[in-house]
Amino acid sequence: MPNIKSAKKRVKVTAVKTMQNKMFRTQLKTEMKKYEAAVAAGDLALAQETYKAAVKKIDKAVSRGILHKNAGARKKSQFTKKLNAMA
Repeated sequence: MPNIKSAKKRVKVTAVKTMQNKMFRTQLKTEMKKYEAAVAAGDLALAQETYKAAVKKIDKAVSRGILHKNAGARKKSQFTKKLNAMA
């Protein structure tokens, strides 16, 4: 446990940021699962809608540093290929 005031604050701030990152990562995974489910169901309209939401979340995750930029690009590419294969 830290004794210095600034170190105590860093512990608190790190805990808050970690929780925010976990929450965002969970939301990201949920959006991705919704898209995968729509593709599996074969529902083109729902797939297009969830595709937009998933890509937006991926972009935000990359900008926040939660997801590596190449991993984000790879996921978006995979999602786009699946969507184009449906149409």
